[in-house]
Formats: sequence, structure tokens, C-alpha cells
Amino acid sequence: MASLMQQESDATISSTIGGSNRIIAVNVIPSNNPPPPSDSDGSSKIEKPGWKKFLSHVGPGMLVSMAYIDGGSLETDLKAGANYGYEMLWLVLLGMIFALVIQSLAANLGVTTGKHLAEICKAEYPLFVKYCLWLLAELAVIAADIPDVLATAIALNLLFNAIPLWAGVLLTGGSTLFFLGLQRYGIRKLELAIAISILLLAACFFAEMSYAKVSTSDVLKGMFVPKLSGNGATGNAIALLGALIMPHNLFLHSGLVLSRKVSNSANGVKEARTYFLIESGFALFVAFLIQVAMVSVPAAVCSGSNLSGEDSDNCNNITLKSASFLLKSVLGRSSKTIYAIALLASGLSSTITGTCAGQYIMQGFLDLKMKGWIKNMVTRGIAIIPSLVVSIIGGPSGSGQLIIIASMVLSFELPFTLIPLLKFSNSSAKMGTQKNSMIVIIISWILSAGMFAINMYFLSTAFVGWLIHSSLPKVANVLIGIVVFPFMAIYVISIIYLTFRKDTVETYKERKNDLAMQDHVESGIQNAGQLELNQAPYREDLADIPFPERRT
Repeated sequence: MASLMQQESDATISSTIGGSNRIIAVNVIPSNNPPPPSDSDGSSKIEKPGWKKFLSHVGPGMLVSMAYIDGGSLETDLKAGANYGYEMLWLVLLGMIFALVIQSLAANLGVTTGKHLAEICKAEYPLFVKYCLWLLAELAVIAADIPDVLATAIALNLLFNAIPLWAGVLLTGGSTLFFLGLQRYGIRKLELAIAISILLLAACFFAEMSYAKVSTSDVLKGMFVPKLSGNGATGNAIALLGALIMPHNLFLHSGLVLSRKVSNSANGVKEARTYFLIESGFALFVAFLIQVAMVSVPAAVCSGSNLSGEDSDNCNNITLKSASFLLKSVLGRSSKTIYAIALLASGLSSTITGTCAGQYIMQGFLDLKMKGWIKNMVTRGIAIIPSLVVSIIGGPSGSGQLIIIASMVLSFELPFTLIPLLKFSNSSAKMGTQKNSMIVIIISWILSAGMFAINMYFLSTAFVGWLIHSSLPKVANVLIGIVVFPFMAIYVISIIYLTFRKDTVETYKERKNDLAMQDHVESGIQNAGQLELNQAPYREDLADIPFPERRT
């Protein structure tokens, strides 16, 4: 090490240590200071992680978790509870476990490779496939934004009766500028505002659970006894899963983690992965509790024997607009106002996740950078068109059906984001020694295969059933079948192609390093007079939602 100290100062060493493909800047400063403190075996002491270090990583999981309790999730949860009681709670549990697994994989991919999912897809796939994946990803953002548009419009209608639903839809484009304006003060302020909105929504439904006489035994039975019965249960289950596990969230999480400064050392990367897992686990656990409450409250209220005629009608055709009656027991006359405020916060904050994910997708696939408010207005403008048409023609009931359809679209689109993520995170060429363990690989693929099977079962049975019972002439049914069945075949073939295509791009390259130098790097020593290890070069272009110019 002494000979190394005599070399030129400000030497830059580029290396990969312990599975972390990162650039390491080392400033060599000659000094006669004593070597770093070491343990009895001679290895340098590594600073133990603490709460301060953990809190510096908090934020991405909280922001991502907001998308799990957006307008789409609210609508599907309320309908599941009102129509099927506690029966679909097992899907909520399974969906949130699956969400934790894949969101952790997305975070690990970003931390380990230093690139987010869209960037890796761009480098890996041929031009045609790349553009197809980009279009599907953008469509997922729009499909996820439709429930947020409608939720915000309904909230405005509840707060201000003079604003009709269609006018509220038009106003949603400008209403999100308030939340987007918070990013001028830093992403931390934005994450704090979203956390507050989560707690507000949670408090309302948790308080109602104590008054609605929710059956604990029925909740546990619903969680651990899989069951789908009744007309339309499969479609509602797909919509519920689609609202829980949204494709754009995977692009979002893999990019958000790059906005945190992570140590260059292998231990630093490993710690960051652990911190992000803990934070995501906590945030998604809170989201899971909210999901359980939103299913259980309508299940308990709508199964009661003393329902009024109005409440009985609301239960039979529950929508986001009519759901405030569920909170009357705990909030009284103010239930409508408080529910509307919570719904407005949910719709607005969920829009931020879609806007941020859309920016990562556009930047990663196309190398295009767009200001946050412009990207938001473009995406929101596209989502407003179907929302406006449905709100004018169908009203709150039609808006609820559109939310369910949008959630189902998200479920069918999920394979085109999830399969690349699973393959990349399970690949030695992409992750090196940090690739998933065999247990994680098996669990993730089993859960994914189960979701794909449900999608295909519903897609085939629903379409065939529609053809059989359709009142259209036989010739029309034949023509529709000729058009639709090839698209179904393309859908299946595309999934098979993504699953079995061999990856060709290698993002991880193992290099051998001087053992003494590695010992210093692993220790993260930054004291003057010794090897000065600069903080890891994080993705400055991803540190804020409105992307500045990329670093070169």
C-alpha cells in the first residue's frame, strides 16, 4: 500500500467489486498517518449501519406504495367487498406478497447495475421489440392514470356540488400542478406529502373498521382460503390484481433508487439493497392494511341486516362516488367531506407516480427528456379523453366500469414488463454475483405463471362465452373471431418469446482488484491522509423528477 501512496495523486480507479458494476473515484493523498483501525484478524473495521443511514434511503418505496392505493385500487377493493364479502382477501394478500417480491427485484436491479429497467430493455432488445415494449409501457401509464383522473373528478364533485363530473375530469389536468410544484422543493417534500395522504386515507378506513363490526374470523378465512364464486368473480379478481400490481411501478422503482447516494463498496451496495427491501416491506405492509380495510368495511356494512333502502342500493352498485356512506358510523355528517379529501389526495398523489414512471420510460427507451408538467399534461390529456366520454354518457356508474376495464388492461400488460425484470434480475450477465437466489427465482416465476394463467383463462373463456351468447348474426361472430383470435395468439407468442429469448447484453463485468486496495474500498475510509474514497456517483439525472441534463 505504501508503494501505491507514492503514485500520482487524484488517480481514478474504475472497478467492479463484489458484484457492483460502479465507477470508483479514489484520490490518493500522500500521508504518514497510521493505517485504519482493524479487527484482530487484520481486516479493516466497517462502519455499522444506523438509523441515519437507513433514513437516507427511505422514500422510493413510499412513493411506489402510493400507486397501490390509487383510484383503481379503491374501486376494485370496494366492489370486491360489497359484492363478494371477504372472499377476495386472499387475492389481496397474494398480490401484496407478489408486489413486495417484484418491487424488491426492481430496486435491486437499479442499485446493482446503476441503470433502471427501461435503459436495460433498450440495450437488450432489437429495435422493433424495444418500441413495442415502449408503447405498451406508455399505455400502462395511461391506463393507470384513468382511475386517478376519475377519482380526482369524483372528489371535486363531492367537495363542490356545483362541479359536474365531466367538468371535474377537465379540471384534473390543472389540479395535479400543485403536487408537481412540490418537486421544486425537492423529491423529499413530495414523498412527505404523499405519506401524509396515505395516512389520511388509512385513518378513515381503520376508524370505520371498529364501528362496522368487521369479523376477524371472516377476515382470516378470506385471506387464507382461496375462493372465487359468483358471476363475474374471475373478472373482478383480474381487475383487483391489475390494480395492485401495475407495470409502470417496476420502471418507477428501478429508477427511484438511483436518486439515492450509495457507497461504491460491495458492502455499500448490499446495505442499500437491504435498506430498500425494509423500506418497501414497511410501505407495502401499510398499503396492505389499507387494502384489507377497504375490502372489509364494505363487506361488513353491506352484509348487515339493518341497511336502509338507500344504503342497500349503494351496496348493490357501489362506486367511488357513493362509497362515503361506508364512513358515516365514525365520521357522521362530515364523512362525505373527509372521504372526498382523502380521495382527492389519493388521486393527485398517484398521478405523481405515473408522471415519474412515464419520464423514466421515455428517457430510458428513447433518450428523451421532458419537463415534469409537460409529461403530466400529455399523459393526462390522453387519459382525459375516454374519462370525459364515459363521465358524460355513463356518469358515476360508467366511470366505475371504466376503472375496472383500465385495471384489467394493466393486468394483461404486466407480462411485458415483469418477464424482462425476472430475466434480468436472474441473469449472471446482468447482475453477476448479485443475481437472485434459487428460492427467489422459483417463487417469482411460480407467482408470475399463476397470474398469466388467470389472465389467459379469463381472456379465452370470456371471449368464447361472449361469442356463444352473442345476439349478433353468425357471420358477424365468425368475422370477429377471425380478427380477435390472431391477436390472442400474438399475445401468447409474445410472452413465450420474452420468456425464452436468450439475453445477449452483459452489464456486469468482473474485474480483479488489488487486495489491499479492495480492503480500503470495502472499509469506506474517507479520512484525510488516507485513501479518500469519494461518495458513489449516483444518477444525478434521476435525483429529481424533472430531469436535468445527464451526466457524462
